[in-house]
Amino acid sequence: MRLLIVDDDDSFRHALRNAFQRRGYDVVLAGNAEEASAVARATPPDYAVIDLRMPGKSGLEVVRELRALPRPPEVVVLTGYGTIGTAVEAIRLGALNYLNKPADAEEIEAALKGERAPPPVDSVPSLDRQEWEYLNKILADCNGNISEAARRLKMHRRTLQRKLQKHPPKV
Repeated sequence: MRLLIVDDDDSFRHALRNAFQRRGYDVVLAGNAEEASAVARATPPDYAVIDLRMPGKSGLEVVRELRALPRPPEVVVLTGYGTIGTAVEAIRLGALNYLNKPADAEEIEAALKGERAPPPVDSVPSLDRQEWEYLNKILADCNGNISEAARRLKMHRRTLQRKLQKHPPKV
């Protein structure tokens, strides 16, 4: 069972590698979307765990590329910036599941094997949740630059920072 782990966080990527190697997986690593594409073409994986937000192309682009392989792997998307919109998009592109970080090897393995239900994508989020997701999307579009995101949103930088520091509202 070959597993591709794609994450820009070196320590997290290596910790996952060690955990999955102990579980008997042949693990290959990639730190970004470009490395992931090269590795997947050279040694096609059976499974893939992909971080959503990375420098360069997003994890959703990696999902799209992996699902286009002749024998596409089962894919689980991980992120610390989860939103309903990205969960829907990941599942629509062919990801088997979507997990929020921090996720441990046991949770990830259950998701890869289909033993964990994907998040519900048909529920209507609250207005607070929609606002929080929209603010995070704009911030991501600005590559994490708070000042630029605040300008685009036509709000004060400190107001945006306060809103982003809150925990995500319940759906």
